[in-house]
Amino acid sequence: MIKRLSWFISGALAGVAGVGYAKKKVKATASHLTPSNVVKSARARLRERRLDVSEALRDGRSAMQSKEAELIARRDGTFETADELGSSDQVLVDGKPVEPGQIIVLRQVRDANDEGHSRNARRTRRGA
Repeated sequence: MIKRLSWFISGALAGVAGVGYAKKKVKATASHLTPSNVVKSARARLRERRLDVSEALRDGRSAMQSKEAELIARRDGTFETADELGSSDQVLVDGKPVEPGQIIVLRQVRDANDEGHSRNARRTRRGA
């Protein structure tokens, strides 16, 4: 009998504690969801997004300008790649001459055998 009574009391105490905890959590969540708090959090998120978007716009514009300058140079015939440089030609970085050992030029070359490993090649094979 005492065993049952102790289990009943411990269960009742656990139930009361659980209800108290749940009540506290519901009140805290309800206070966060008041209209004024929702507006404040939405404004804060909007400010963060604006910063992210403006940063992305700046990066996109600078990439667009550099690509446009490259295309204009190609059209005018003033664009040169590292393959077209002769031994007497000088490479400039930020307007300053650079020694040949100071710069590394990386170029991606694809073989006809590598084409099967590209994503687009796999997609075209499946669709065909």
